Amino acid sequence: MNVPADALRDARSSLARRILRRAGPGQLLRPPELPGLMLIRQDDALLDNCAVYEPCVALIVQGRKRVLLGDETLLYGEDRYLIASMDLPVRTAVLEASPERPYLGLALRLDWRELASLMLEVPAPPPGRRTVLPDSRAMTTGALSLPLLQAFDRLLELLDHPEDMGALAPLIQREIHYRLLTGEAGARLRQIATVDTQSHQVARAIARINAQFHQPLRVEELAREAGMGLSTFHHHFKQLTAMTPLQYQKQLRLNEARRLMLSQRLDASTAAFRVGYESPSQFSREYRRLFGVPPSRDVAGLRSVAEPLAA
Repeated sequence: MNVPADALRDARSSLARRILRRAGPGQLLRPPELPGLMLIRQDDALLDNCAVYEPCVALIVQGRKRVLLGDETLLYGEDRYLIASMDLPVRTAVLEASPERPYLGLALRLDWRELASLMLEVPAPPPGRRTVLPDSRAMTTGALSLPLLQAFDRLLELLDHPEDMGALAPLIQREIHYRLLTGEAGARLRQIATVDTQSHQVARAIARINAQFHQPLRVEELAREAGMGLSTFHHHFKQLTAMTPLQYQKQLRLNEARRLMLSQRLDASTAAFRVGYESPSQFSREYRRLFGVPPSRDVAGLRSVAEPLAA
């Protein structure tokens, strides 16, 4: 079914107005009335940022973004949504943003219990209708539909009607999960949510790495707990994340070290030890390999850009 372009444009415009009323320049806002919801506004291009995406659906209402997952690049904008089906360390770039037309986005944390409940009511489509294969990446994009846009618009509208929040927010969030489950990324979500699948077992291992990323990584132990042989575990891990377990942990560590140096003004050696490195020289080598420059020069450059914007 073809949806008129003006209907999609009107839905995006409504969402943009709601975000602009609440989020200031450069702000990532988490409304306490709706846990798991984030509103994002960026008034300038941001070409190198580190983040760990939690399981979520993300929409761009205005602008474009690049996401690097391992050695793979995802580009998406106003016509697609992004799904992260597990915790994933990424590097991102906001490609289009200006004070006149800021980048505007929103994200909602996925509720696996809601998805599992819907899976009992919504049968899986025949294999031939799946546009995202079950063995694809844990991060993907899908075509943004008018019903999904309208559901998000109604969810944000509740911020202006707190008296309706308790009764209506759960219903709208359930609809959003339904739209995702029946959309292009539905097969991916089903595979992660099904307890006895290898994807689900890898997701549990990833959660453990995230919780203990500063400790030595014992891949054999993770594989054993996942009920897989070592080579099988490696295969499924890389299939989902575009990284090996060691590469995944390394990016978590380096992302966190970069954050600590920027936000807490730690020196490189202190940040390295804080995230689990025993050798500052190894930390510097791996940092430069990932970010292209040594830690001190990278952080100095990021501060020189951020501080004038904050002034």
